[in-house]
Amino acid sequence: MKETNFHFPGQTGFYRGKVRDVYEIKDKYLVLIATDRISAFDHILPEPIPGKGAMLSDIAAHFLKLTSDIVPNWLIGMPDPRVSVGYKCEAIAIEMVIRGYLCGHALREYQLGKRIICGEKMPDGMKPYQAFPNPLITPSTKAKEGHDEDISKEEILKLGLVAPDIYKQLEDYTFRLFKKGQEYASERGLLLADTKYEFGILNGKITLIDEIHTPDSSRYYYAKGYNEAIETGVTPKQLSKEFVREWLMENGFQGREGETIPEMTPEVVKNIANRYAELYKIVMGKDFDGTKTENNPETLEKIISVYLEKAL
Repeated sequence: MKETNFHFPGQTGFYRGKVRDVYEIKDKYLVLIATDRISAFDHILPEPIPGKGAMLSDIAAHFLKLTSDIVPNWLIGMPDPRVSVGYKCEAIAIEMVIRGYLCGHALREYQLGKRIICGEKMPDGMKPYQAFPNPLITPSTKAKEGHDEDISKEEILKLGLVAPDIYKQLEDYTFRLFKKGQEYASERGLLLADTKYEFGILNGKITLIDEIHTPDSSRYYYAKGYNEAIETGVTPKQLSKEFVREWLMENGFQGREGETIPEMTPEVVKNIANRYAELYKIVMGKDFDGTKTENNPETLEKIISVYLEKAL
């Protein structure tokens, strides 16, 4: 399912993101439909990835339930594996990115000679993919279009984006969520290297929103062979969307002006889908069952409409 064009009773708004279609209901609820679109370097790639939307939504819901003892979240229910229904929150305009390892964006900055990221110091002499002595929170601004921008805690407070007491609580939630995610991953032979959390305010309380601990918002490595890879200078085997970015870079695309997205052949699409299914199986402890997801738009619209009428 590449996109939806639904109309629900009580619908008061609609927003199409990079990968999700978001419907606002009665100015109080949101219906998030995870399509099979895939994005990288802030560009939507031309071909959808079968099953991706349902897999990500199912993983996110699993972790939202698992962490509800740490922080309340926005989710109410799921009428279909690719559909999440929850409360509309007043979004906090920053993303809480947390990094346990020198990889991804942090590694690229490090290799440019930078040792400060978002006001946090990265030690000298680190090897690629090595664990930081302690996880670093490196926030970013939330951009509706284009690239999110790195920002420091000091800049956030100076600009008044978040009150000091709220930011302190966001930091605490972020560290606790990441710790739980790392423990869960470790039990399944994975390393949760970095991730991001988004928060909002609901009835005066900080509430976890969006998705968490999915391969679109997180970076996982296999624990097996990880140390050996670092010592030999090899990239550890990973299960995250980073492999999509690496494939694009190998084919001359990083989202810059004048660059063309490489052809996504059926083989490339199948490989990406298999990687998502692999992570799903490890994280969820079961194979992804695509038959539980409704891919007919008209039928899915009816399923959601009936659910909204009964649940809200």
